Amino acid sequence: MPDFVHDGHRLFYREQGTGPLLLILPGNTASSALHGGELNHFGARYHAVALDFWGTGRSDRIEAWPDNWWEQGAHDAAALIEQLGYGRSLAMGTSGGAIVALLLAILYPERVLGVIADSVVERLPAPTLSREVEKRAERTPEQVAFWRKAHGDDWAQVVEADSDYLLRFEKAGGDCFHGRLKEIGCPVLLSASLEDESLPQVELQLRGMEEQIGASRVYLAPTGGHPLMWNRPEEFRREADHFLENLKTGAGAPRGKPSR
Repeated sequence: MPDFVHDGHRLFYREQGTGPLLLILPGNTASSALHGGELNHFGARYHAVALDFWGTGRSDRIEAWPDNWWEQGAHDAAALIEQLGYGRSLAMGTSGGAIVALLLAILYPERVLGVIADSVVERLPAPTLSREVEKRAERTPEQVAFWRKAHGDDWAQVVEADSDYLLRFEKAGGDCFHGRLKEIGCPVLLSASLEDESLPQVELQLRGMEEQIGASRVYLAPTGGHPLMWNRPEEFRREADHFLENLKTGAGAPRGKPSR
């Protein structure tokens, strides 16, 4: 499996298919190992590449994640685009990976053709992240199986490092983009479920993000958990395929089917 070195740390990625580059960016406690379905589906038409962020999956470990870990993920993703020999890429992220995808479009506009940001909001106020960390403490068999598949035998170290990062982020105010969404110039599809308990005021927040990002649209599924990508995969892939096809044909922003 391929890897590369950026900013002194080794990063692992999985890839499938040929064509335009499509980066797949996992959520915080996930990794490329859990994105086989997306690699299979999108790899039929794109060079689909799923990245393990620093400290996760099969990438180098770090004891304490830095305060700018999501931003570092965007820098690493931009380096991967260059490493693979592409000038520009599509970016698809879910949950924390969606934050990275949007930061990538903000920090490297010349590198990004379009973004699919699934199951993300602009602000994560207290106690949203505290509740998430508390849920992790349950260590249910399902949670442990998920984390072990994503990271291997040292999954607990990864989860604890991420939980510490999220609590520090919450204490700092929980603002993911600091008013910079308006800087995004490429088309963006924002998707989520109205029933996602991990996303506070999900419809209100996504509509606010849509207003800030010029060429964007929102797709809200009436049911489903977190993230939409995995809870309603057929629905998500239908909307994502439509968005990506519009980019290929120059049609611009996606024509989602909002629930309201």
